[in-house]
Amino acid sequence: MEQDHKKFMQMAIELSRYNVENAQGGPFGAVVVKDGEVVARSANRVVPTNDPTAHAEVAAIRLACQELGTFNLDGCVIYTSCEPCPMCLGAIYWARINKVYYANTKKDAADIGFDDHFIYDELELPMANRKLPFEQMMRGEALQVFDQWRETTNKTDY
Repeated sequence: MEQDHKKFMQMAIELSRYNVENAQGGPFGAVVVKDGEVVARSANRVVPTNDPTAHAEVAAIRLACQELGTFNLDGCVIYTSCEPCPMCLGAIYWARINKVYYANTKKDAADIGFDDHFIYDELELPMANRKLPFEQMMRGEALQVFDQWRETTNKTDY
C-alpha cells in the first residue's frame, strides 16, 4: 500500500513538473483516487483557463465528480503536490474526500511566491476590519428563499 501512495504522489508531482516545464502555470498537481484506482488528475489550470479557481485540487475534484457522476467523493483520497490553500481545502471538505496526502507545505509555497497567509489572517478578522469591504443587504428577501428551501420536499441534500 505504501508503494501505491508513492505512485499516486509521484503522479501529482509529475503534473506539477509538467506545468513548470511547459509554462502552463503554477507548480501544482493533484490526483483523486478511489479504491486504489485513479479517478481524475489535474495540474494547476489557472493560467491556461484564465480561472483563478482552477487550482489543481479543484480541477481534479471537478473531473472526479464528472467521472463518478456525483458531487460526493466519499471513499476518495486526494494526493496533492502541495498542502492545499484555503479554497482547495474548502473544496476538499465540501466534496467529502476522506484523506489528503500532500508533499510540499504551505510555507514551501509561500517561499516561491504562493503565499496564502493573508487569507488565513483575513478570516480571523471581523468583517469591518477586512481589506475587502463587505456590506450586507436585502437579508429579508434572501431569507425568504432559505425558508422556501427548508420547506421544499424535492431537494437533494448535500
